[in-house]
Amino acid sequence: MASHPRSQTPAMDSLIQRHPLQKLHSPSRGASALLHSVGLASFAYSFNWLNTHPNHINSAYGWHFQYLTIIGLTLATITFILGLLADLTLSPRLFAAKNVSSMCSAPMEVLVSLLYWGLRAIDPELVVPKELQLPLPTDISFHLTPSALLLIDLLLFSPPWTITVLPAILLSTVIAFLYWFWIELCYSYNGFYPYPLFAMLDQTQRVGLFGASAVVMAGNTVVLKWVHWNVNGFKKGGAEKSGRVKD
Repeated sequence: MASHPRSQTPAMDSLIQRHPLQKLHSPSRGASALLHSVGLASFAYSFNWLNTHPNHINSAYGWHFQYLTIIGLTLATITFILGLLADLTLSPRLFAAKNVSSMCSAPMEVLVSLLYWGLRAIDPELVVPKELQLPLPTDISFHLTPSALLLIDLLLFSPPWTITVLPAILLSTVIAFLYWFWIELCYSYNGFYPYPLFAMLDQTQRVGLFGASAVVMAGNTVVLKWVHWNVNGFKKGGAEKSGRVKD
């Protein structure tokens, strides 16, 4: 079994295993590996549900990847795969890759949860047609569990993000408008939008919705950085590399 290279002092070994602004040891084969394993089991359950409960989306162009929910779930899965591999191998490179992936997946999953449950509180049929309504446990597994698990990973098992406001806005805007292009492409083949709300809006209103979503996602990044700072503390004197300890 692979072992983590050891330094000359126990103190340095501790720093290699845990960033100074990180609550718990990660990568590690203990609690961190358990979290990532539980997360991947939950995500696998959600993907399996799509195959065991097929509907017209299964045969449509773009499959379930028309849904921002499933795109976010895929990114969360990639993040946790990288996290578990880092835990098992104690690889700093994989750990750093997990943290970079988290900068995209966590804000997106928080956006998915905010939009879905917010719109559902107004009218469930804005986001899901009546014939496609999910049982509550399954609904939670798609629209709440991923964001909750990513938040736990960020706040307890991750170093502070290095992304700043302007790059966060740029990243969120690119993602939002790539998704807009994607759902319009799917519409050109399928003749329907994945979310009923999209069909209620004209083109200008949809652009406004995606623009507003980009702002919310960028705001999520800033807020999550602030929460991490309040939970783990803040080190002055320059940014840290994500997932690494300065020499």
